[in-house]
Amino acid sequence: MRAVVVYAWARSAAGAIVHADGGVEWRHARPVAGEDDPAAVAAALAVAGPDGDVVGLTLGDADASWALARGAARAVRVTDAPASDDEGVTAAVIAAGVRSVADVDVVVVGDSEEHPGVAAAVGARLGWPVVAGVVSAAPSGAGIEAVRRAGDVQETVVVTCPAVLGVAAEGAESRTPGMKEQLAARKRPVVTTTLAELGVDTLPAAVVAGGTRLPEQARTRVFEGEPEQTARQLVAALRAEGVL
Repeated sequence: MRAVVVYAWARSAAGAIVHADGGVEWRHARPVAGEDDPAAVAAALAVAGPDGDVVGLTLGDADASWALARGAARAVRVTDAPASDDEGVTAAVIAAGVRSVADVDVVVVGDSEEHPGVAAAVGARLGWPVVAGVVSAAPSGAGIEAVRRAGDVQETVVVTCPAVLGVAAEGAESRTPGMKEQLAARKRPVVTTTLAELGVDTLPAAVVAGGTRLPEQARTRVFEGEPEQTARQLVAALRAEGVL
């Protein structure tokens, strides 16, 4: 089974500065691996099995070796993918990248809380079924048996291939790659491509969200001194404001 795992496809919210007028400034625009990406790689490896093939797919100027150090055999990087917060735009680029890989059985993407609609939008673009909230997955006949969390319970779902899995991490990455894995990752093949080479002439129009101003803050007065003195000051201030 061939699995494509999508990683480092979005900017980190920690790199955003929200100004008082609602405008957002990005200190770091480079896509980085998200909290769910390690779990997505682990699920892709489990689904592909020892005889399968795991291909990484990343966007922009992200570090392509990140998934290679965690077990992916090769990677594809869409170099001119826009750094967009619109999930429809991101899904369109991911779907185009998936189509460039032959004979894909499953696409695995982190089910990010910050971008919850990407996995479903990728499935819609490809016309494949989607299972979101997946915590583990394994091959099952001609399909995949996925365990997903629904509230306080876990459900087991069997889906036929090709399919898209949105994987949600249940905890932090248990083991990060060591120097040996990182050096080996640098030697694994990375194919760079562009939107034009993928046949993407136009992307869907991004939804632009307008910011809102912070509410005006009321003036604050602090009365200092002995209790009787501060009480007199408070009463005088309230009378001056017409409250008393």
